[in-house]
Parts: sequence; structure tokens; C-alpha cells
Amino acid sequence: MWDNAPLLRSIANALFVFSVCAVLYGAAYYAAHLPGLFPLRSVRLSAAPQRVDAAEVLQVVRNEVHGNFFTVDIERLRQSLEKLPWVRNVSIRREFPQRLAVRLEEHQALARWNNNALVNRQGEVFVAKSERVMPEASGTPRPPLYGGIEQALPRFTGQDGAAADVAQHYAQFSQQVAALDLQVTQLALSPRHAWQLRLSNGMVLELGREDMQQRLARFVEVYPYSLAAIQSKVKFVDLRYRNGFAVSGLTKQS
Repeated sequence: MWDNAPLLRSIANALFVFSVCAVLYGAAYYAAHLPGLFPLRSVRLSAAPQRVDAAEVLQVVRNEVHGNFFTVDIERLRQSLEKLPWVRNVSIRREFPQRLAVRLEEHQALARWNNNALVNRQGEVFVAKSERVMPEASGTPRPPLYGGIEQALPRFTGQDGAAADVAQHYAQFSQQVAALDLQVTQLALSPRHAWQLRLSNGMVLELGREDMQQRLARFVEVYPYSLAAIQSKVKFVDLRYRNGFAVSGLTKQS
């Protein structure tokens, strides 16, 4: 090997190239980490937040953005922003040479969940202040106007982990009762997986555990010619019958 001059020259050249690359990398790494080089000048939001408190976003940015364009910890900033109320997801990218672009995806409230939380359109439970929240337009009918200004969110009730299932059935049931110009204002799933819903006219429907959509479809079909035609207000309808339904709580309408 030591008598092989071409091989020795090749090894020497390779070592020289490696050394040059290492020096250049070290110099670039050092320069990139200099505080005064490539300083961050701004953080840009892709859209103005609708529910997220802009002051809270600004406070997180001030607390978490340290270093320059290359050294700022984007992952830490993302995690901190996702802890804010109403924030569902955050994406951040660098815009050379001195700016970060932040996109906030906000929760879109579909309903109240068990009186202490909210559920979004993806069926995910989250906690946030929700006084007089306007539901998002999602193609499904909504409850009546709340205070003449905003719509009240429907109320979901169920066991932990059932929110996505309840949200899915809410969309199905809402579409069915829309034919009656009614909306679902409450939807409950019991621990035994029985379904109960309340309509915007105050009527409670007991659907049971099986064939819920078929039972509701049968009710929707006959309602205009039966309950809607009588001069009494019905409070409760039990649809868990093969060929009909039972009513209770009849009161004379004033």
C-alpha cells in the first residue's frame, strides 16, 4: 500500500476534501448561530384568528421565539400554541430571511359535550370558553336563533370516547328531521347505547339501540298526518315499536 503512489494520492485528496467540507460546515454552523446574524423580524399569521385570543398568541410568541432564523425552536413554539383554547392544529414554516409564517387551525364547535366541554366537527372533545358560540356552517340544520342574534349549540351527552359517534349520528338525524322543519337540539347516547333526541319543538324521541334511522324515518313519514295534526302538544314519543310508536305527556295547546 505504501508503495502505491496513486492510491496514496487518492486518499490524501479525499482527506483534504473532507477537511475542507468540515471546516466550511463548522464555519456555516457558527455563523448561523450568531445572535446578530439572520435575526427574526416578524411572525406572520396566515389569517386573523376568529376565536383564539390574539393577545394570547402574541404572548406565546414572545415567550417562545428565541435565537435567529435558523436556531428558533419551531417545534416548541408549535406545541405551546396548540395549548391555547380553541387551537386545534398549528403549522409553522420559515420564510427566508427573517420571518416565520404561522397557520392556526381553530376548532369549529358543533355542540356542547356533557355540559362541561365542546365537541368539534371532527368529533373531537375540547375545552374552551363557549358563551354564546355561533356554530359553524356545516350543511346540517341548526337550532333556532338564540336571543335573536346567535344560534344555540345543540347538547350532546355520552360516555368518554363516544363523541365522534354522537357527532356522526347527529348529522344523520338532523338531515332526517329537516324534512319536518325541525332541528335536533339535544342528543344523548346512554351507557347501554340507546339513543334519545330532543327536537326544537320540545318533543323527545326515544330511538333505542337498533334500527334508529329506520325508526326515525317512519316517524318523519307519518308525523305530518298524525301528531302534527292533533290539537295537543306531545312531550315524549317512544319509537321502539315494530309497527308504530307510543306518545305520552299530551297537553292542550293554548
